[in-house]
Amino acid sequence: MKKIDLLYGFIIGLITSFIGVFLFVSLFTDYDFQIAIQATKAEGKLGKLITLGAVLNLIVFFLLLKFNKELMARGVVLATILLTVVTIFV
Repeated sequence: MKKIDLLYGFIIGLITSFIGVFLFVSLFTDYDFQIAIQATKAEGKLGKLITLGAVLNLIVFFLLLKFNKELMARGVVLATILLTVVTIFV
């Protein structure tokens, strides 16, 4: 068991959340990505956007468990917890 897998899982969780935010903005808004981020920040809804992006972490978590990558799955959970704390303070 390699401890580096925890870091890989953490990075995968952050990247997956970013992809989720990007997909949500691309599919459900008419704005560019940067403009949409600025608009949601101005409206005070950036935390909700981050939360919607983190939903993809659930899929990645169960995929990692299916492939017996428990330490990477823990990293994804750690990334989700970090995103939760960031969302509370944003």
